Order: sequence, then C-alpha cells, then structure tokens
Amino acid sequence: MNQVLLATRNAKKLGELRRILAAEGIEGLEVLGLADVEEFEEAPETGATFEENALIKAREAAAATGLPSIADDSGIVVDALNGMPGVLSARWSGRHGDDQANLDLVLAQLADVPDERRGAGFVCAAALVIPDGGEVVVHGDWGGTLTRKPRGANGFGYDPIFVPEGGTRTSAELDPAEKDAASHRGQALRELLPYLRELTA
Repeated sequence: MNQVLLATRNAKKLGELRRILAAEGIEGLEVLGLADVEEFEEAPETGATFEENALIKAREAAAATGLPSIADDSGIVVDALNGMPGVLSARWSGRHGDDQANLDLVLAQLADVPDERRGAGFVCAAALVIPDGGEVVVHGDWGGTLTRKPRGANGFGYDPIFVPEGGTRTSAELDPAEKDAASHRGQALRELLPYLRELTA
C-alpha cells in the first residue's frame, strides 16, 4: 500500500483526511502522521502567509522521510481585528497550541464589538510535496461569524465560537461529516484529491 504523510501530530486532522479519502472512495493509500515516522527536527513556522508555512512543513517532511507529504497551515481571520490572528492563530495568546487561551483572548478582544460586526472566516492552505517530484498548494475558505460564548464539544481551536454562514450551530456543534463537507480544511484537502489519486496508481 502506498503511503502519504500528513505532517501533523493532531489526531483530529489525521481523522479528517482519512474520512475524506474514504468518502471519496480512494483506496490503497495509507495516511501516516508525524507520530508514525522517525522523529526529525521540525522548523518553526516563520512564513508570513498560510501558503509559506504549509510549504515549509511539507518540504521538510518530504525531505526527512522520503514520503509524499501534506502539510496545512490554517487559522481564523477576524474582520474587527483587521484579519488577525491569521497566521498567528495557533499562538495568539503567546503559547503555541493553547486552544482555550487563544479562544478566550479573541473573545475578550471582541467583547465590545456588536453582533453585526463579528464577521470572521477560517482559511486553510494545504501543500503536497512529492520527493523528487512536484509541489502544489491549494486553498479553502469558510466564512461566518463569531459567537460571544463557546458552544459544542466537537472540533478544536476556534471551532466552538465560529458559526458558518447561513447556519445557527457552531463548527464544534457539527458532526464530523458535516464539518468535513463544509470546512476550510475539508475544501483544501478535497482540492488535493486528484493528486492523491495519482499516488495510488
């Protein structure tokens, strides 16, 4: 069976890609995460854009493992914060990956912002790098608004305060299949499917 590496330690991201491949009927491709390969030194995400960070991670993973590698960089852009946290989403509170602190800080910063000005969107750039082959970067965007209090136990990051456009439930209140079908990361990963199909040939 052919393998592809998703350069993450986030079990929920791995689950997402595996579900999408299964839903699209792509067989013969095993999705590995960073915990499944020999450890290598991971460079800090120093890119100024989601695209740059995704490419940094995917190139590094492909070079270290020799496997076709996917990496994504995603985050939330908040209208009232001039598009921030953006690429700083995972470390907005100053500590990388502290979801609760990041979410609390955004809510505090928006405390005085009226409901009609709480527009926001999730953005994802996903890069696929094939060793000695090509590289491709794809995008997904998911617009919506931010609530005043977290709701829901599914998802991670800013999901509990994000209500997708036209919906009433937060991203964290959607079931995994609903989220995969609509989310920024789901959109980007589906853009990669033609390339991933080629890997199964």
